Amino acid sequence: MLYPQQNTARLRLELGGLWQFQLSYDNAGADLDPAAPLPAPRPMAVPASYNDQGEDKALRDHYGWAFYQRTVALPALFAGQRLVLRFGAVTHRARVWLDGALIAEHKGGFLPFEADVTGKLVPGIPALLTVACDNRVDHSTLPVGNEPGQIAFFGSDNAGIPSVEHAKATAAPQNRPNFDFFNFAGIHRPVWLYTTPADHIRDITLVPRQDGTVDYRVDTAGQGTVTVDVLDPKGRTVARAGGARGTVRVPSPRLWEPWPGKPWLYTARVRFGQDCYDQTFGFREIRVEGTRLLLNGRPVYLKGFSKHEDSPFHGRGLDECLNVKDIGLLHWMNANAVRTSHYPYSEEFYDLCDREGILVIDETPAVGIGAGAAQNPYDTFPLAQHHRDVLTAMIDRDKNHPCVVMWSLGNEPDLEHFPRSAYEYWRPLYELAHALDPQDRPVTLVCCQNDYTKDITTRTMDVVSLNRYYGWYNLSGDLDAACRAWNEELDFWAQQGRPVIFTEYGADTVEGLHDTRAGMFSEEFQAEYYDRINAVIDGRPFFVGELIWNFADFATIQGPMRVGGNRKGVFTRDRRPKLAAHLLRRRWAAIPNVDYKK
Repeated sequence: MLYPQQNTARLRLELGGLWQFQLSYDNAGADLDPAAPLPAPRPMAVPASYNDQGEDKALRDHYGWAFYQRTVALPALFAGQRLVLRFGAVTHRARVWLDGALIAEHKGGFLPFEADVTGKLVPGIPALLTVACDNRVDHSTLPVGNEPGQIAFFGSDNAGIPSVEHAKATAAPQNRPNFDFFNFAGIHRPVWLYTTPADHIRDITLVPRQDGTVDYRVDTAGQGTVTVDVLDPKGRTVARAGGARGTVRVPSPRLWEPWPGKPWLYTARVRFGQDCYDQTFGFREIRVEGTRLLLNGRPVYLKGFSKHEDSPFHGRGLDECLNVKDIGLLHWMNANAVRTSHYPYSEEFYDLCDREGILVIDETPAVGIGAGAAQNPYDTFPLAQHHRDVLTAMIDRDKNHPCVVMWSLGNEPDLEHFPRSAYEYWRPLYELAHALDPQDRPVTLVCCQNDYTKDITTRTMDVVSLNRYYGWYNLSGDLDAACRAWNEELDFWAQQGRPVIFTEYGADTVEGLHDTRAGMFSEEFQAEYYDRINAVIDGRPFFVGELIWNFADFATIQGPMRVGGNRKGVFTRDRRPKLAAHLLRRRWAAIPNVDYKK
């Protein structure tokens, strides 16, 4: 699905700003009529999460459907064109109506969907646009929520206490996420109206190589002839081809490299009849060879963060200013990589990473697939087809981004208690990712701290991705014992013949809390934790990346395990550095992007 562009053939109109908004208190959202103005609306900014745009608890903790509404007046210059309404993301289920007529439904809160509204909107005649979103999570959604009667992630029910059990019966319904980040909801990414000619370009697929060749495929609708011009980073035409499918060659291409190298971006300018679209790309190849991760044929070392789309007021909504700030902080840290934990991020973020040379591990929202030993989630959670659909949509959306160097199928599933069922669930997804990706990038699955000797799935991925909290959630505060345990586990991974990376490791840290003895939660403990754990991986040649948990503090559900959210950030939620940030900045300045541990 192509991102909306405005050029000589296409127009686009963003429908951001203040919308009318009202919560629904009916399980089906049937208490509000999408064909009529909302009876008791309040203003709500789009794009943004709705949860923190007011001071009332009902808004913060809403459970179920919420309605957005605005009128749309189509400018006259849009007349005579094919017209599409596109949503970047609506969390988690969405329904869309124009003047009361349902035009779109979508499941999945982190990927785009659109509807052809040609003829449904007429220039000069305002139409009522209504969008409903459902924030409920359960065993059928990604991310996964617990069903009623089950405790939330990191929660406590005090089950068995009579008074508690009696009070539960009168408790208001609420989301019980099986994940440790706040379940922000709403219209999170831009809403666009855009035009194309009737005969138009539907999709573009590019497979660039180091030698300057680019295999391309252009999907079209209607009649016309396809031409492809390749423009260099200065906008000069350096190659040309004709036909909907083929190969074009650029002599002596400049390779796309991570910061502080040069992330050179080329452009494929595709024309089809009266339509035109510019698709940027980079000449770079990524592959696994033995225990090495190779970028453009050279061993690359990942240094950076797993993070969240999370900020005060906006919640998970697109904030381009924050994206620029975060990429600037990555550069300041001498980092080169990010994992999009635990869902695909906004398309605008990937465009910025393309331009700024940040390597991205692109992750589906498959977090929370696990229920311990009590039940087999692979037999009982109705997720498999939805998971395939989300993986397919993510790869289709992000396939041309040079910044994307790896696909992550999901985060921290149960791989230990039902090892054969887990393998049979995840292996087809691994194979699907390889089949779908025209560039055939490496595929991984992020492993929770577990009995790695029983887990038969993680070791089969192209890259082994480990979330490990030795010294925090286990062996708490004892970094000597933590390092011994970590060394013992690494002896196991040394025998597997795969490149291994950290996708999470860290310690909750309250900014401003200092301790001469480096006790837990102090800034000194976080700094010493990274210093000690990193010393263990430095001696392991197969260990090719370290992604910190987390880039910045972030919001979570309230509960006894979290004070104002998750505090494992190296930066505070408002992006002030903690002590560990300076330590890591010095460390990463001394580690080159390529040929480290070669």
